[in-house]
Amino acid sequence: MLLDHSAPAQGSAARALPVPRPAPESTRPLRSVRRVPARRWAGRYSAALHLLDVAAAVLATGTVLLASPLPLTAGAPLVLTAAAVVVAWPLLLLGTGAHEERVFGTGSDEYRTVGRAGFLLLALAALVSYAGQLELSRALVLGAVPALTLLTLGGRLAARCVLRRMRARGACTKRVVVVGRAGAVLELAGAVRREGYAGLEVVGACVTPDGRARVADALGVPVGGLDDVPGTVARLGAEAVAVTSASETAAEYLRRLSWQLEGTGVELLVAPGLIEVAGPRLHIRPFEGLPLLSVEQPRFEGWGRLVKGGVDRLAAAAALLLLGPLMLALALAVRLDSPGPVLYSQERVGVNGARFTMLKFRSMVVDADRQVEALQAQNISDGLLFKMRTDPRVTRVGRWLRRLSLDELPQLLNVLGGSMSLVGPRPPLPREVAGYDSSVSRRLLVRPGLTGLWQISGRSDLSWEESVRLDLRYVENWSLALDALIVAKTFRAVLSRSGAY
Repeated sequence: MLLDHSAPAQGSAARALPVPRPAPESTRPLRSVRRVPARRWAGRYSAALHLLDVAAAVLATGTVLLASPLPLTAGAPLVLTAAAVVVAWPLLLLGTGAHEERVFGTGSDEYRTVGRAGFLLLALAALVSYAGQLELSRALVLGAVPALTLLTLGGRLAARCVLRRMRARGACTKRVVVVGRAGAVLELAGAVRREGYAGLEVVGACVTPDGRARVADALGVPVGGLDDVPGTVARLGAEAVAVTSASETAAEYLRRLSWQLEGTGVELLVAPGLIEVAGPRLHIRPFEGLPLLSVEQPRFEGWGRLVKGGVDRLAAAAALLLLGPLMLALALAVRLDSPGPVLYSQERVGVNGARFTMLKFRSMVVDADRQVEALQAQNISDGLLFKMRTDPRVTRVGRWLRRLSLDELPQLLNVLGGSMSLVGPRPPLPREVAGYDSSVSRRLLVRPGLTGLWQISGRSDLSWEESVRLDLRYVENWSLALDALIVAKTFRAVLSRSGAY
């Protein structure tokens, strides 16, 4: 969701998006764009999900049948009920939208449809049992239904992982044309290409005349005009149109564009122009029949923060107990590898600008900080950080510690003390904070973390702009569920060792 920084103020009609002129009724291209056939991959993916759904139902009900002490004849009520569950489960999933292409690979939305189907199956079983005065097996209703829901969720998770890998290779994607002014189009197209797992492939753009050359050079795709979106879609075989945020004429433009795409099978997507605001903070609220997009305020206090603080301290204490022997061995390795202290302490900036001392296993020579100026010419960072792929200050043991992120284990003491959290933005140095503008300073609204979106998204391989974007996304959309997801993905990021140097 991207903000069009070039959007004019209200009343500045000179730079507003042009509204397509209505064509005569006989020539208006309401259905002139060829209907895009359904993607074959979506059908195959849905068929594979159906097989997983049926297998989950058979496994869950079969387990209950095998464990039942009752005789299992062909006409036994328990057998008939189990067969009904196997038939009803895929149909309920189909009815709740679990097989719609829009939810494939989305994660939470897809899992929500499966959970809804599970509740419906429980309610249906209770209704049938009451209305028909049937004595259904409690094990089948209270055991098989939750079990098959969990099995189906596991199947969806596995299928999502496969789909994401295929999309990373350029398969199973939806061809999209991006529409708007040049700056907003480049920003949205860049976000789409960064988030390759989303399954969108930018195949063209439609922009104002003054931005066509710039967009064509930057994206390397065909570029048309704002008044020729349907024609561009038809020529490129696109399956979706993504319109960026625009000025006061956007409503009229979108209305006519939706009419032109009507009946073509082409999906119309709109970027509402909000940076890093997503998920539970966005709601459609009707005001006397007028639907408006409601953006909730980010919450930095409340019971959620209390729970987060408690979980942080409990998890840090448990991790220190479990990893104590490993940390002692690492401390000995650091001490024997090079002269100097085992731990490296450095002043960092925490929540609301409060400074604290962050601890790490020493991975560099003792006077590493004093060598920064001499190595500044080899700095590969494009922002406020100092980064080198092959840093001569790093010791032999330190190189391995950094590759596996083991040098950060002493930060569990910071988490236990409350100056850091398990998950949060990267803890910045005071000299970095001195160069922050007002937007980057929002990183300081929450406690810095031992891991975060930056850790699971590339670590040192990230550009300054990208690392800031990820930290702001976390600050704006924090939740306990997001924390749990980041922690789970951290283990994979550490084992892959990408971006660690």
